[in-house]
Amino acid sequence: MTSVEQIREAVLSGDRSQDSYAAMTPEVFRAVTVHRDEMDMFAGIPSRDKDPRRSLHVDEVPVPTLAPGEALVAVMASSVNYNTVWSSIFEPVPTFTFLERYGRLSPTAHRHDLPYHIVGSDLSGVVLHTGPGVHLWRPGQECVAHCLSVELEHHDGHNDTMLDPEQRIWGFETNFGGLAELAIVKANQLMPKAAHLTWEEAACPGLVNSTAYRQLISRNGAGMKLGDRVLIWGASGGLGSYATQLALAGGATPICVVSSPEKADLCRSMGAELVLDRRERDYRFWDDSGTVQNPKEWRRLGADIRDLTGGHDVDIVFEHPGRETFGASVFVARKGGTIVTCASTSGYLHEYDNRYLWMNLKRIVSSHFANYREAWQANALIQRGLIHPTLSQTYPMDQVGQAAWDVHRNTHQGKVGVLCLAPQEGLGVTDPETRDRHLAALTRFRSA
Repeated sequence: MTSVEQIREAVLSGDRSQDSYAAMTPEVFRAVTVHRDEMDMFAGIPSRDKDPRRSLHVDEVPVPTLAPGEALVAVMASSVNYNTVWSSIFEPVPTFTFLERYGRLSPTAHRHDLPYHIVGSDLSGVVLHTGPGVHLWRPGQECVAHCLSVELEHHDGHNDTMLDPEQRIWGFETNFGGLAELAIVKANQLMPKAAHLTWEEAACPGLVNSTAYRQLISRNGAGMKLGDRVLIWGASGGLGSYATQLALAGGATPICVVSSPEKADLCRSMGAELVLDRRERDYRFWDDSGTVQNPKEWRRLGADIRDLTGGHDVDIVFEHPGRETFGASVFVARKGGTIVTCASTSGYLHEYDNRYLWMNLKRIVSSHFANYREAWQANALIQRGLIHPTLSQTYPMDQVGQAAWDVHRNTHQGKVGVLCLAPQEGLGVTDPETRDRHLAALTRFRSA
């Protein structure tokens, strides 16, 4: 019986023979998990103080049986998204709630309802096996994965796959995620790995780049156009850094909101010229109790934006902090402008003054991950070197709790990577010439 170590050696040797990988069938692998019997471990503790280092485990688990249309991937690297933090602190609900619900769908889905949840919604690696009915992917192919898992049995999913009634985020609302040595995905989640990237670089863009693409560029999101002014919260972070790049590449003007001089410098190194350090400006959108908002602070933010833009309000607000900033976002968008939101990392219950929305003909657009086509378009920009991975730090899988803690406490810049089967950073590049052309951009987040 093949061991995971033999798979690692085959990948590192450069062997991409279909027959070599098709013959490899390990029984167990290591994976990052949360445990069902620990769902109440943080009861009574404020969200900010819940510690992923206590709840994330690295366990040895059995290899599941592949279902039709699925692929088993040898994961070289993965990354931490905010949904990994949510899974690790069991908010807004324990993810076992999602697994139980999915498990009732079919006998195949029932495999996901386990006493442990393998988390993670990104990966780069090599296809190891494919299930019945998979024709476009074969063992030995290098790949990355987007995180949209859908059943596509219902007609509503066939115009926009994000509207499928059984739409789920892989590794968050399903089991067998990417923070592991092996992962199971639906084969239509697979996309080509960019040959000029390392394993850890290639693992980082999948979720956040696709999310930012739909939110900002797609007709399903804000539909950004040439010349738009875009306010981007957390512009140096895992999501905002891709929004900043997309705005610049699309001929828009990003107004980057960050939380430190170092993060401001990082945005400038990407080419952004208009940057606001919210901590330096000390915006107080809420009172000390966190229950009453201060419109004077919204106005101060609006004035600071106009100082940067030569008197113009923003066309689009790229929203994801949620409760902390949403009232300000609605206020500062121009008359007829758009607030597009994809998350609520500071809280789900938003409050805003509706007069500034309805009387000024603004609109709020919801956005969630990306459909299949949008994910492929976003990945193509990575392959072409038009958008670059924003990897700032990489941890070994044994230290994934610390990686999630960094994201939870916002001490990171860009994305935080995790090595799975890759023994060290810097491996996986098969197109060094293209890499040399983009080296400055690729190293930007490492040196920031």
